[in-house]
Amino acid sequence: MSQPSAPSPAISPAELEARLRLHLLPELGPRRFRKLLGAFASASAALSAPASAWRALGLPATCAEPRRSAEIRERAAAALAWLEQPGQHLLMWNDARYPALLAELADAPPLLFVAGDPGILERPQLAMVGSRRASKPGLDTAHAFARSLAGGGFVITSGLALGIDGAAHQGALDAGGATVAVLGTGLQCLYPARHQRLAAQIAEQGGALVSELPLDCPPQASNFPRRNRIISGLSLGVLVVEASPSSGSLITARLAAEQGREVYAIPGSIHHPGARGCHQLIRDGATLVESIEHILEALRGWQAPGPSPAPEGAVHPLLELLHAAPQSSEALVQASGWALSEVLAALTELELDGRVCSEAGRWLARKP
Repeated sequence: MSQPSAPSPAISPAELEARLRLHLLPELGPRRFRKLLGAFASASAALSAPASAWRALGLPATCAEPRRSAEIRERAAAALAWLEQPGQHLLMWNDARYPALLAELADAPPLLFVAGDPGILERPQLAMVGSRRASKPGLDTAHAFARSLAGGGFVITSGLALGIDGAAHQGALDAGGATVAVLGTGLQCLYPARHQRLAAQIAEQGGALVSELPLDCPPQASNFPRRNRIISGLSLGVLVVEASPSSGSLITARLAAEQGREVYAIPGSIHHPGARGCHQLIRDGATLVESIEHILEALRGWQAPGPSPAPEGAVHPLLELLHAAPQSSEALVQASGWALSEVLAALTELELDGRVCSEAGRWLARKP
């Protein structure tokens, strides 16, 4: 039988099993997990230590009591079996593959379960979040921005929720790009159920599903704000597309600011409740985003010189090319002589104006 995908060559199978058991204990968050390993040098030693030693560290009895139970052993064994399957991984904070940005957090997850490509977590990521009950224009905006940013090389990171999250993941996939979904459940309890197919597509297309929670952890309201720190922690910045003042997306934005990440917000109508959260973020100092260029400038230091403004009444140069025939982004780069970032920015603007659309990887001009 093959060995599980261990988080580090220095960790023995017995130590891996012990860390999985520790991870399953109730009320043992990242800080307490690290405190135990710091005090006992290994998870195996921590499990063998007397309850009095745990109490001396300030850990509640509810942590220590179930550590030797048959249920904890069985769940750890199930996790080891999960790790034997192709494409399923476990990253520890002392693993060379552990994402460096996330490791900067004081409460970085000690364990990360990953389905898909763990290497994607080290690529430049931009988080996109927003309302679960987003408007159609909000969903279209999220999809368009995600597709253009993914096409430009960014990994799009979000939470697999309904609404803006799902539109962002799908936009990245439609561009042939990669996306990361951070779950508020275990990877064996995907939520919401209607995103099962989307989750499978993310992993199959070179992205990753990520969770710090035990594999069998079901949906629990308290875990969703907790996963938001991972979404922002993995990313260079967070873009809030549409959110009410009570949206969990504002928690992600606040965490991003506390973590030293960039925060962007797309404004909307003063009459639309879903825009008020974004407007609050802008008042609090978030960067107002009206086009992809505002993000590219900040994240890449790229200043788009852009072509000279077209005379009034003239056809947009890209539209003129697309009226002739549908073309891919790469073909438009060659035909126009513009940089890819310029083409993607212009296409996003044209799409938001309803003048172009993308089908099967090619851009088409919409009829007036």
